[in-house]
Amino acid sequence: MPHSSPSKLPVAIAQIAPVVLDRDATLAKIVARIEEAAGAGARLVVFGEALVPCYPMWTERTDGARFDSADQKELHARYLSQAVDVEAGDLAAVCEVARAREIAVSLSVIERPAARGMSLYCASVFVSARGAIESVHRKLVPTYEERLSWAPGDGHGLVTHALPPFTVGALNCWENWMPLARAALYAGGENLHIAHWPGNERNTRDITPFLAREGRSYCLSVSGLLRETDFPADVPLRDTIAPEPGATLFNGGSCIAGPDGKWVIEPFTDEEDVRFAELDFDLVRRERQNFDPTGHYSRPDVLRLTVDRRRQSAAEFLDGERG
Repeated sequence: MPHSSPSKLPVAIAQIAPVVLDRDATLAKIVARIEEAAGAGARLVVFGEALVPCYPMWTERTDGARFDSADQKELHARYLSQAVDVEAGDLAAVCEVARAREIAVSLSVIERPAARGMSLYCASVFVSARGAIESVHRKLVPTYEERLSWAPGDGHGLVTHALPPFTVGALNCWENWMPLARAALYAGGENLHIAHWPGNERNTRDITPFLAREGRSYCLSVSGLLRETDFPADVPLRDTIAPEPGATLFNGGSCIAGPDGKWVIEPFTDEEDVRFAELDFDLVRRERQNFDPTGHYSRPDVLRLTVDRRRQSAAEFLDGERG
């Protein structure tokens, strides 16, 4: 990728599959793809939703709502053991390669914050080009069967990040359908929107140009893949979750749309790949001429959003400590 002008940002979208329920093996794949993206000159690389250690696809394939099921307990225990504790340094390798290669990383993981017990959160993590974890956004509302595995998040991570010349924000999967969540990021100055998806083109093809056009921003929709071959032999209920040899559960569909709603990279499927684009900030300026959602086309005297960005806690102790 050639050297960019100050108004342009080279980016990469990495469509890869996890090693199911194996945190360390999946992180090794991610680090390799960050290296690849940085080697091609990208300053930002984005991955799909719940990539580490995987999306909990078993809930819809193994009678996940059956109460007190020994099978579901076994799968959930394995999920807990392979989840990411950000504060304990589980993403240290990602931070180190980001720092060494001077590339920002947007990654969606299953987070288990040890201080909050044994609940899991689908979390979008933004790692700066300095290798620092700048934000952890926990998905506000898990969707359908996801509620059997993930707890609801809070507004603490509804923030944006400077990545000159752009301002970047991110949401997980169906959060991208939530108008007020989008509006919170628009109000933070977002003009490059990241939408993490677990997989499947049906999720990305229609919404990506819509999000880009509404926000007059670039929209990077990044999905994962999931195939029968991505399941290690020791995954509980493996033959029930992925019974057909060579079957594809998630086919990808990663793509990029510009602030005019036109494709920069059309959705691609059925392959692990890193694809590259150079985003031109001048196109954002041109499209904001006739619509700026929280600028000249807002009416705060009539319509105003309140966002609580405090990290929610089960208890607040009178000595100021939280638990």
